[in-house]
Parts: sequence; structure tokens; C-alpha cells
Amino acid sequence: MSEYLPFEKAIEALERSAETLRRTGGSEAEAAQLEERAQRQLAHLYGHLTPWQRAAVARHPARPHFNHYVAALFSDFMPLAGDRAFADDQALLGGLARFQGRRVMVIGHAKGDDTASRIHHNFGMSKPEGYRKAIRLMDIADRFGLPIITLVDTPGAFPGMEAEERGQAEAIARSTERCLSLRVPLVALIAGEGGSGGAVALAAANRVLMLEHSIYSVISPEGCASILWRSADRAAEAAEAMKITAGELLQLGVIDRIVYEPAGGAHRDHATTLRRVATAISDELTGLMALSGDALRAERRRKFLQMGKLG
Repeated sequence: MSEYLPFEKAIEALERSAETLRRTGGSEAEAAQLEERAQRQLAHLYGHLTPWQRAAVARHPARPHFNHYVAALFSDFMPLAGDRAFADDQALLGGLARFQGRRVMVIGHAKGDDTASRIHHNFGMSKPEGYRKAIRLMDIADRFGLPIITLVDTPGAFPGMEAEERGQAEAIARSTERCLSLRVPLVALIAGEGGSGGAVALAAANRVLMLEHSIYSVISPEGCASILWRSADRAAEAAEAMKITAGELLQLGVIDRIVYEPAGGAHRDHATTLRRVATAISDELTGLMALSGDALRAERRRKFLQMGKLG
């Protein structure tokens, strides 16, 4: 592990002790025992994470990002650029690809893996041109009957003045509207952070999948705490109240399926995470492909209109 989270200190100590023993020629049996203890503690810890701890896991920089999913799950990826109106937003990427031999359109937020790439991708915070590019790609998919897979991982849409000047709210609303009007299957995966309208704009889908330690919310816990209590220091309390975790959202009917992560989170085992995601997407697409365009659209709209209904 290159980066431990604050609540993983005990596990870090055990794993580093095992590493030191091996490096200095110590007992292999003792090192193995330390690693076994670390794995047991890790499994227990990740089985009892608080919502605020899950938020930290969802934001871990080593979680699989858009480029990892594209490389592992898709073949013949052909990126499509630009919104044909202003610019090409690198925070939101997409293109034609094959998923398990089936032609699809894949669209998702890109966060980057190091400082330079995170700046290049604006930390996954898309501007209006990104959502207009997504609409253009959805139009292409709808025209040619291609299923759409979206990978959601954003703290939220970019809040800068230039984004507002270019119609951020309108672009997000139209992207959400286009998701709802599609006559092709749409499967969305909440892969890390699903923040605000910036996430919903790609996730108004027939099936919304969510990685076990991801979060999905109308606002960040820090933002909620700042509004309600005038202090971001109460973010952990806000996370508890907001119902941002996969288990809570499944109970509320906001998502349709949890994709369980390996012990210690997706950032510790990309390969297993990617295999599980591929299986979940395949299962959902297989069922949706049997439905007509009218049925897909009607089901999707009915699903979202019923959210929050009492009685």
C-alpha cells in the first residue's frame, strides 16, 4: 500500500513490520503471521466502516479510474472528442468500444492518477462542454442502437464562474433529460464519488450499480455541514445523516445493485474489482437487451419518478 487512510494505522503498523522483517532477513513465519493479523483486522474494519470512513475510501487516489476500466473491460476503444460548440472537456471522456464483444458507448468522469493528470482532468469536475459532449455521444448511441455504459466518479460539476457563464445548470439538466429519453439500455456505475447533479447527469440509468465503498449524494458531507452548521468540521455527522452509502441507497431504491469490493477496498485489488464490475454490468445488460426501446424509456422514467414517493 502506497497510501494508508487515517483509520488504517494499526494495519499499516502490522504490514510495515512484516515488510521490515523480510527486508532485514528476519523470520518468514513471523512476517507471515503479522500479515495474517493485518488481513483479519482489515476485514473486520472494512466490515464496520462509518459513512465518513467510506467517503475517505471512495476518494482514495489509488481506486480504479476511467482509464483502468477502459483498459480492462473494453476493447477497440475509440475516443470521441468535443461538444461541437466550445471545447473538449478532459474531465469527462467517452467513445465507442466493445464490451465482451458487444458494441457499446462508454462515457465517464476521469480523475487522473497523479498530480499532472489530475490537473489535466480537472479532478473529474466537468464543465458544461463535458456534459454537452456526453449528450452528443448519447445521441450517437441512440441513433445506432448502442447500449451505453457510464462510469461516475466526480466530487461534482466544476463550480467556477466560467462554467456558470457557459450554462452549467442547463447542460447538466439536458444531460439528465437525455439519459431519461434514451431508447437504448443505459447502465451506470458509481465507481467512487457520485457528487450532486454532476453525477446524476450520467446516472439517470435503467440500472444504477454502485461499488460497495463508493458514495452518492446531492452534496458532499463537507458542503452539507458548512450549510447546516456553518462548519465543515461536522462533515462526519453530515455523512451519517445524508444516507450516502451503497447499503443505505439500495434500501431507499436509489441504486439497483451493489458491487462488492475486495477486503480493504478497490484500491487494494484492482483486478478483482474490475472482474466483479464486468460481471455485474454484463448481467444487467443481458436483461436490458431483451426490452424494446419504448419499454426501456418507460421503465427508466417510471423508476425515477417514483423515487421519494410516500405511501
